[in-house]
Amino acid sequence: MTRTVEFILDLGAPNGYLAWYPLKDVVSRTSAELVVTPVFLGGMHKITGNSPPMMRDANVKGKVPYAALEFRRFLDRHGLDRFSMHPDLPFNTILLQRVLVAASDQAEMQSLVDLLQPAVWERNIDCSDVEVVAEVLASGGFDAERLLTATQDPEVKARLAANTEQAVERGAFGIPTFFVGDEMWFGKERLGQLEEYLSGGKP
Repeated sequence: MTRTVEFILDLGAPNGYLAWYPLKDVVSRTSAELVVTPVFLGGMHKITGNSPPMMRDANVKGKVPYAALEFRRFLDRHGLDRFSMHPDLPFNTILLQRVLVAASDQAEMQSLVDLLQPAVWERNIDCSDVEVVAEVLASGGFDAERLLTATQDPEVKARLAANTEQAVERGAFGIPTFFVGDEMWFGKERLGQLEEYLSGGKP
């Protein structure tokens, strides 16, 4: 029986970028099915009381430098040498997240993630600039007008809000979060545990 991995994602989370590529390898190796659920991280933080690590841990001696070290180790381990920390972090991703929600199906949504991850975390585009986002979408062969028009659709807005609220209700508090059924893992460092679970071992 094929297991389904649900990836709770906001494109504004650098760890979501880092997890995306190794996660696809895990899914391939375990013959699992991948489903992406777009959420709004800003809304998730508001509901849960969470905040970005660089803000939350700013006054904890040694913790931010160590997190940066682990971050670099992960980049090196997975060959993610094109990553560039976005200078505007944290930034508003509501436009991009609505674009993902507006996708016609999972195949289109995941293709959009493939296109937008490097745009955000390698080229550091302005994620709130409609014209910039339109150019990126068009360059990837997508119907930019259709997707961007849909971002103003009340149904798309409501679906993103509902995705966010439901993810929190299930236990999510940050990105990246992974679900297999009711089992949850948080953080790119849990990909090994996720793969073991998918392969039939203990999580």
